[in-house]
Amino acid sequence: MRRTYTLAALAIVWISGTAWAQRPAARPVRAFPGRAARPMAPSGYHHNVRALHTPTRGAKAPLDAAGKPKLVLNAVYLKETVALTAATDEGGFAAEELDQAAHVLRAPEGNEHPVEPRTLNVIYRIQRHFNAHEIRIISGYRTPKPDGTGQGNHGRGLAIDFVVPGATDQDVARFARETGFVGVGVYPISSFVHVDVRQRSYFWVDRSGPGRSSRERGVLLDVAQHADARARQRGDVPPSPFFIASDVDQALRPGGRIVPAGAEEEEED
Repeated sequence: MRRTYTLAALAIVWISGTAWAQRPAARPVRAFPGRAARPMAPSGYHHNVRALHTPTRGAKAPLDAAGKPKLVLNAVYLKETVALTAATDEGGFAAEELDQAAHVLRAPEGNEHPVEPRTLNVIYRIQRHFNAHEIRIISGYRTPKPDGTGQGNHGRGLAIDFVVPGATDQDVARFARETGFVGVGVYPISSFVHVDVRQRSYFWVDRSGPGRSSRERGVLLDVAQHADARARQRGDVPPSPFFIASDVDQALRPGGRIVPAGAEEEEED
């Protein structure tokens, strides 16, 4: 009786092992034409979503000599923070400040790229509007592929993915959309907001998770058009497609921007 039981047990183990070895392979992520899979979030990201949106108790942005709050960029996964002084209530950052921003917004592998000053201006207005003590950066610069493609506006120093502690992503996106000449994306699964600067405003919602193919859906086309119209009425002008030279001081001089022939704007992040 004992021998029969042992053989039966071995048969069950053998059958289970065979089924495991022959299990179907994991299905690859299906990418939509022209859309790359989103970068994987750092380990433990989803466990930290609530913490990222929770302000540090009692924390306030440091003030500059004029009493204005500084722009505080906290690259949460690099564990680095920088506080930048704006020239006015609307932003405006000197070359040295832009260098510091480019460093804290660098790609995970360490590559840096000059950040577009207008992008920092938008982020600064967002921080001030919500009276946040810092902006928590999820992603800044992303190194493009060898052929120069693959990372959209992140690969041009035009875009930032971030969280405003103490504010909902929906409220942040709603305010950012009023700026004009911006791209604003909401990522409900990953729980952050994307902002970039561009010639025509474009707003979207993307319900893909980290490492998944983009599931972008454009929204509020009429709001985007009205925001750009109001921006023009205020005297704002849309940014031109460009690549900033490695010399930030040169990029800030009149005529210092380099516009590549045939450059086209991407309607994505």
